[in-house]
Amino acid sequence: METGSLHVPVMVREVAQALRAEQGGWFVDCTLGLGGHTRAILESSHDARVLGVDRDGAALDLAQQSLAPFGDRFRGVRANFKDIETWESSLPEPPRGILVDLGMSTFQLKSGRGFSFADEMALDMRMDPDAGISVKDFLNGAPQEEIARVLKECGEEPFARRIAQTIVESRPVESAAALARIVEHAVPNRFHGRLHPATRTFQALRIHANGELEGLGEFVREAVGLLSRSGRLAILAYHSLEDRIVKQTFAALAKGCICPPRLPICACGRVPELALVPRKAGRPSAEETARNHASRSARLRVGERL
Repeated sequence: METGSLHVPVMVREVAQALRAEQGGWFVDCTLGLGGHTRAILESSHDARVLGVDRDGAALDLAQQSLAPFGDRFRGVRANFKDIETWESSLPEPPRGILVDLGMSTFQLKSGRGFSFADEMALDMRMDPDAGISVKDFLNGAPQEEIARVLKECGEEPFARRIAQTIVESRPVESAAALARIVEHAVPNRFHGRLHPATRTFQALRIHANGELEGLGEFVREAVGLLSRSGRLAILAYHSLEDRIVKQTFAALAKGCICPPRLPICACGRVPELALVPRKAGRPSAEETARNHASRSARLRVGERL
């Protein structure tokens, strides 16, 4: 099945090069989606093999159909990528590369789960509909203070309190489109800019519903330990909250001795576990952002296990 029209993966060439997919070996695509990055890895070398992990069963089914021509070079597992113990046993050897794409796919935006501002039928936003509670249930049941906290902490929304108050006053909130209208009304007109005024609110609620920030730093540490020597971890992030966690965790793992400068020799024995390649995050090309507007905020960070 052709999935290209359902989602255009971001920085495909850069990801395959960063992971050195042309050298072959086992790789893990922790956020398989519709398999765009996995396809690029498999096409880079006949010796490349990929374990694809995704908690969205519908997306996993489509990806498995699309990647069927690669035969046993691809394996799919339904799981949350942060639960490493649920998928690492499917690997016959330590992987040479691990990829995590923390973004949303066009397929998910069109899945009828309330990710889109225009969805008049749903307000769910869970990647795995069988886990956690929906955004609809959260907004219609949580105290105003809790809603405001989520909007502030998970979306960096400057009008969090005002939006939370308007949501509570408008209950019940039944659809994503209704929520978008509520937020649009709550945010003063002079602050309506290039982005839809509900962008941060939707981001915050999606992050909260799926626990996207929870355990991310710990996952990075565990994933680095899972890699083979000189193996690489590549992470695509699209907003500052996730990217900050990845950046800080990478920096901590790349740091060696932490002894006070006054000591003549190292007493802590700490050695770096990771090298940053390169030190700064990669960005999509101007050509890609013109072709795929969704890629504009992407940051690609890559670390190599020492």
